[in-house]
Amino acid sequence: MKDNWNSKPDNGNSLRVKIHKVIFEADTPMGKLFDELLIVCILLSVLAVMLESVAGIRADYEDELHIVEWFFTIVFTVEYVLRLISVARAYKYMTSFFGVVDLLAIVPTYLSLFMPGSQFLIVVRIIRVLRVFRILKFVKYLNEADMLTRALKASRRKITVFLFTVSALVVILGSLMYLIEGDENGFKSIPDSIYWAVVTLTTVGYGDILPQTVFGRMLASVVMILGYGIIAVPTGIVTAEVANVMRQERVSTQVCFECLAEHHDVDAVYCKKCGAKLD
Repeated sequence: MKDNWNSKPDNGNSLRVKIHKVIFEADTPMGKLFDELLIVCILLSVLAVMLESVAGIRADYEDELHIVEWFFTIVFTVEYVLRLISVARAYKYMTSFFGVVDLLAIVPTYLSLFMPGSQFLIVVRIIRVLRVFRILKFVKYLNEADMLTRALKASRRKITVFLFTVSALVVILGSLMYLIEGDENGFKSIPDSIYWAVVTLTTVGYGDILPQTVFGRMLASVVMILGYGIIAVPTGIVTAEVANVMRQERVSTQVCFECLAEHHDVDAVYCKKCGAKLD
């Protein structure tokens, strides 16, 4: 009986499987070579965009830089199309994190035909280099990245509550400072005062707005001291969650053909999300 969990293409569509292994996998020589060349192209394309932003270089090599930019854009466009046709469910890839990044990596160049200057958004391609940890089979880095991701997901509700609390606090503190100092001392509005509260609470202290009255300075001192305590809160939350996932199992570089799920156990036979059989 045919395995219903395994919906990979049959031999007639084996080309899709081969393309999938080269593009999405890093366990084969061809897959590793492909991704290494891809990273080189990404870095060179980002470098070209950065050089184009330098007026002197742009004046001397503008045409050459445009040719390089379009060359890499075409390469990445072909790669993006191959990724779409080499997976069972294209929309899964399109809506994934790297799927969105891959699309954003090619859109700015085409957009520049109608909106000059938008090509500088190409620097988003540098995010694609995050694949280097999977490509070079740095399994230890994969484990650490997976652990950090799980810790951040587990702490997201606590961080959200924390951010809402801090947001309410800066509104209250900014409003108090506006009432104490007023327009004559540089606090021209409540939004300006909230800006001061954010800068002070985060201990950045630009110094562009300063309290002049005794009560204003007393409140500022309280906000500064409060800021040191608040900064430690998110660090403690994430650290606690990291400690909870320290004993996780090792993960491999396998990518599910069906749902594109990653971070499977090294001895996994089936995808942990959709149940499809792994190579």
